[in-house]
Amino acid sequence: MPQPLTPETSSLQAPGYETKQESIPILGVSNLLIRSLLNKQQFHDPLNAAHDLGISSAFWSLFGLLWPSGSRLAERMALRPVANERILEIGCGLGLASLVGHRRGANITASDCHPLAGEFLKANLRLNKLGPMNYRHGHWGHHQAQTQDTEVDGKFDLIIGSDILYERDERGDLAHYINDHLEDHAEVWVVDPNRGNRAHFHRNMTQQGFTVHEESLWMEAQEHQVAYKGRMLTYSRD
Repeated sequence: MPQPLTPETSSLQAPGYETKQESIPILGVSNLLIRSLLNKQQFHDPLNAAHDLGISSAFWSLFGLLWPSGSRLAERMALRPVANERILEIGCGLGLASLVGHRRGANITASDCHPLAGEFLKANLRLNKLGPMNYRHGHWGHHQAQTQDTEVDGKFDLIIGSDILYERDERGDLAHYINDHLEDHAEVWVVDPNRGNRAHFHRNMTQQGFTVHEESLWMEAQEHQVAYKGRMLTYSRD
């Protein structure tokens, strides 16, 4: 698994877990102030909210860390012209791409299955002096949101996600979920750090009528950033 970004930070105490606050550079736009978990060792699920959604203690912290693929997706959102379109980020975690799009005036909805993702998004909106933005519960696996009116609904003109191909997904749950929430003319952007499950996702998306364009992403190590090697996957229908 790739290591999270590691800029210098100051530790903050929160109920049951520790967080940090960082100024995150994103190519093409001003830095974002981001509150994230201190490290992968953080865990706090006293009411089993995450457990009941299928999130184990080993994976509990991953939503709240900064990952290189998220920065690559945020850079792409910084370049996309703002238009009259609905955008959905799935598996958003800390939602860097959503925050970039929202600050630029895009109509974007962030979504994740983690019970704390919405709280962290609100905190980061406040840190950056941004107004409210749309957030919904989004889960393409077996577990569903406990309250139906908090789930992702409607169809979107662009669906984006970073580092979401972490399972082989033999049943094609992710591709079906995307198809259910996508307008016919829409595109799908996925930034994948070469986890090895891309071929399965290609197959599942092909079955939904999509074709794919792959672009290699490569970045040398820089101050506070590890080297990055992955792919930008753009799916569309003819």
